[in-house]
Amino acid sequence: MCSLILKTRWKPRTTLVGSLGAALIGAICLFTAAPSTAVVAAETFPSRPITILVPFAAGGSSDVVMRLVSRQVSESIGQPIIIENKPGGAGNTAALVIKNAVPDGYTLMMGHTGSHAINATLYPDLKFDPVRDFTPIAPLISFNNVLIVPQESPVKSAAELVALAKSKPEGLTYGSQGVGTGGHLLGVILAKRTGIKLVHVPYRGVAPAVTDMVAARLDLMFASYLTAALFIENGKLRMLAIAGSQRHPQIPQVPTMAEAGYPDVEMAQWFGVFGPANIPAPIVAKLNAEFVHALRSAEVQKILLPQGSIVIPGPPDDLAAMVRRDIARLGDLVKESGAKPE
Repeated sequence: MCSLILKTRWKPRTTLVGSLGAALIGAICLFTAAPSTAVVAAETFPSRPITILVPFAAGGSSDVVMRLVSRQVSESIGQPIIIENKPGGAGNTAALVIKNAVPDGYTLMMGHTGSHAINATLYPDLKFDPVRDFTPIAPLISFNNVLIVPQESPVKSAAELVALAKSKPEGLTYGSQGVGTGGHLLGVILAKRTGIKLVHVPYRGVAPAVTDMVAARLDLMFASYLTAALFIENGKLRMLAIAGSQRHPQIPQVPTMAEAGYPDVEMAQWFGVFGPANIPAPIVAKLNAEFVHALRSAEVQKILLPQGSIVIPGPPDDLAAMVRRDIARLGDLVKESGAKPE
């Protein structure tokens, strides 16, 4: 259409009206051309490998999840998906790379409750905006931590644990995989809701914290079921409750914190796929459909459910809503805890 207009014999006079007319024609050309470019890009997408940054070390539970789901997506789209592990800054290192990436759908990241919600408050000098600088693609999984104690602990329930803590003026120690993580903040919630004293011991990663739990160097911990499953099964760690709104089908014998008498001690931790801001909507729709399809596959579900995860396939808007909700909800909790970045 624009080429036809520009080839007509009509020539605007060099007046204000003529100049405005020429500018209007140019604007129309740009406006009509842009959607065509996006449509063409979406029609050919993906035509080369996709890279997904995972903000954790290789071999961890989150890394395993992303590789499992990506393998399904790769087979469906007929293109390789490259998993690049980029730990650091509680997810901030990977997020900053994505913020500055080309918004064409070929560079994505596995974001999570920390990188896209907690860090917004925990890091006062954050170099990105978790809402403005990213395109939500698809929610992946969520899980709720379980409250665990060492085998040597005398307590058999959350109520007994609280009673033990109240009998010790110096308090009980609890570990987490770092300041501002879900395990840390759940301890803050439990202490504030019950009036007990808990002394936080942060670790650089969950594995050393679990190791010290097994050795009874800590009194309690909130950890993912997957992280502690081996030691739970061999009796070295004991589950008291799950910090979720309902029991998990993999461990139905474990009551929720609400059932144990502490309804406010709850936190769902989630993972999702994000890209840089302004990825064309048709490409987002294609990616979302592929991830949803992969998450609903029998192979993915039969592996993730026994690990204590809940698969949460859904549209990009669901992931965006989770980010906005937890920036506010968990941000208040971070402020209340007085947590500072390590």
